[in-house]
Amino acid sequence: MISKDSNPKKLTDDEFIRLFSTAQRPLFLYVLPLVGNATDADEVVQETNLVMWAKREQFQPGSSFLAWGRAIARLEVFRFRRTHGSKLRFLDGELLDIVAGRAERSDDELEQRQDALAGCMKQLRPKDRSLIQLRYTPGVSGEDMARQLGRPANSIYQSLGRIRRMLAECIQRRLAAGGIT
Repeated sequence: MISKDSNPKKLTDDEFIRLFSTAQRPLFLYVLPLVGNATDADEVVQETNLVMWAKREQFQPGSSFLAWGRAIARLEVFRFRRTHGSKLRFLDGELLDIVAGRAERSDDELEQRQDALAGCMKQLRPKDRSLIQLRYTPGVSGEDMARQLGRPANSIYQSLGRIRRMLAECIQRRLAAGGIT
């Protein structure tokens, strides 16, 4: 008898496309320094997209979609370099590994910071969370908030400063606990 655990859940096409769409800009920014210009980066990302779509059944839900995409993109960069070698002599294989590794670490650190921020936002009082969310609503200024909430603008700015300090401290604690500073 086969247990449910031995048959891992697969993403629906809609779930895959959502993750896929979210990963496009980070993948481009990962590939760009590895190939040297935006036109070549676009070409490599398009090839990466084709491979990701063809291998979508191999993606394991719960793992990092971006890390999976970067691994495929890295292979596509090597393939691109083989076919366009004379054009890319400025970056040898060893240097390519260094640049790719740094880009991956930067992406991982950003993801950890975003996760820490999300956790810290959940810990805020509902009133403070609403204030921060309102402030970062596109097109809403501090003065707009003051009028909307019936409070002096100075009071809004002081509250936002206090909340931002609390968030920054919370994020630092979470990152330090996870070994990231």
